[in-house]
Amino acid sequence: MDRIVIQGGAELSGAIPIAGAKNACLTLMPATLLSDEPLTLTNAPRLSDIRTMTELLQSLGAEVTALNDGKVIAMSSHKANNHVAHYDIVRKMRASNLVLGPLLARHHRAEVSLPGGCAIGARPMDLHITALEAMGATIELRDGYLHAEAQGGLKGAEITLDFASVGATENTVMAATLAKGTTVLQNAAREPEIVDLVKCLRAMGAEIEGEGTSTITIEGVERLHGATHPVVTDRIELGTYMLAPAITGGEVELLGGRLDLVESFVAKLDEAGIDVSETPRGLMVKRSNGRVRAVNVVTEPFPGFPTDLQAQMMALMCTADGVSVLEEKIFENRFMHAPELVRMGADIDVQGGHATVTGVDKLRGAPVMATDLRASVSLILAALAAEGETVVNRVYHLDRGYEHVVAKLAGVGARIERVHGDV
Repeated sequence: MDRIVIQGGAELSGAIPIAGAKNACLTLMPATLLSDEPLTLTNAPRLSDIRTMTELLQSLGAEVTALNDGKVIAMSSHKANNHVAHYDIVRKMRASNLVLGPLLARHHRAEVSLPGGCAIGARPMDLHITALEAMGATIELRDGYLHAEAQGGLKGAEITLDFASVGATENTVMAATLAKGTTVLQNAAREPEIVDLVKCLRAMGAEIEGEGTSTITIEGVERLHGATHPVVTDRIELGTYMLAPAITGGEVELLGGRLDLVESFVAKLDEAGIDVSETPRGLMVKRSNGRVRAVNVVTEPFPGFPTDLQAQMMALMCTADGVSVLEEKIFENRFMHAPELVRMGADIDVQGGHATVTGVDKLRGAPVMATDLRASVSLILAALAAEGETVVNRVYHLDRGYEHVVAKLAGVGARIERVHGDV
């Protein structure tokens, strides 16, 4: 099994290109099921999750082709006639549930296995089901599959989500594009990935207003046509690499970085003493002299601090001056990286949804094990600043969300390599 070996202590300098957003691309790809005309995505990230979604769409009869070394995804669902999303594929990734809304909208039926993915929380399907049932679908759970049907098609409805769920918002919006009448979705999630989805759907002929706010209105149309759409910049990859020079020292430019995608995150970096500035090519990040200052963090739905950057921020706080408290309010099981950081000399006390981090002068290299996608990269960030050698095991999680992480970090001076095979 592959592992990543890091020799810590090197300051970073140079530029890192930021890829298209994984979470946006995984949402945009199922939109091809809404039309029989081609949908082409540019600026696509090259990740194992994208390959899994490709496999799923192909199993449903869609044609999916990767072009330009995977940076372009060309899709067509004109021959898509299968409505069953099988467990063998869906179990690999939670985003697989995003085929449910499009299948119901276009084919009026779907059988979708309950999804899998990282073990960071339950992330149930109840909000998706409630929203689609409000639009006239009949949904039953049997043998681990959601059996959904909408005889005569979906109908517009007034829907209020109990929680501003990203996935439920995405599934509902896609389903509503082909529903009869008007759908008003209240307490909708406001993430940039949803704004990006709406831009794509609008380019396909959908009539949608209110993206980026808590109320989205969708006027159903009879059919959607093809489009070409660029995937938005990955704000989580952006934030992750912004933390690299923050934790090691040095100065790194993030090519394609946008301040509007990470404003709450940047506010915390500023509070910690990290300088972030805009450049013609993106964002520049550098650490001021001395240790960073401890800051408190509470994860919240966008535009709050992203849960997907909590683990990486914890790595930074491990060597900060003072005591910080990180409160996780999105997922109930997202401090699994803490014991691994403790193996490197961190002082962390986890009590329920709170982690208290007392900064230490130095972390020490150690063998550690990745437990999920964001935990994986938090260990790499910590290792960049640690004394000695760190070996990160089970790095297959990384391949789900970070393309060429070793090459990108090595390109700015990190002493890092990926080692293949068993120890």
